[in-house]
Amino acid sequence: MNKQEKGQLIEELSEKLSQTGHFYVADAGGLTVEQINAFRRLCFERGLEYKVVKNSLIEKALDRQEADFSKMYDSLKGFSGILFSPEVGNAPAKVIKEFRKKYKSEKPLFKAAAIDTDVFVGEENLNFLSELKSKTELLGEVIGLLQSPAKNVISALQSGGHKISGLVKALEERAQ
Repeated sequence: MNKQEKGQLIEELSEKLSQTGHFYVADAGGLTVEQINAFRRLCFERGLEYKVVKNSLIEKALDRQEADFSKMYDSLKGFSGILFSPEVGNAPAKVIKEFRKKYKSEKPLFKAAAIDTDVFVGEENLNFLSELKSKTELLGEVIGLLQSPAKNVISALQSGGHKISGLVKALEERAQ
């Protein structure tokens, strides 16, 4: 790859990083071709994009971002691939865990992640990130909590209406 091609790749990667609010860096080195293909397929099915890129090019693309991703630089060693998640911040973590469970493998290793501008480095953050709720899930919970009191009031009114109508019917039958 010549200097011009590297520059173009850095530019494309930099643009992709700025457009995608969530990305993970993982090490899938040591997996068989069959396993890598299965991992890529799983990523595709979950709406993620997986690219293998040289660490130096990833670092240069991160340097071009407005946010400070310098905490990730130490994790850019060895084999690195980037998982891009356009909408859901926890999707790559869930895919990594699902793949490990299905193939009974310790790979791919989680190196680092950026969710919006927050940086998470190290394997110990994978469980936390996989349990992190997405914006849609949080909105659903808030809406559910807001609807709950209204549903209880409506339910009480409806059940009370049945009791009143039952009492009126009973009184009417007695009167006859």
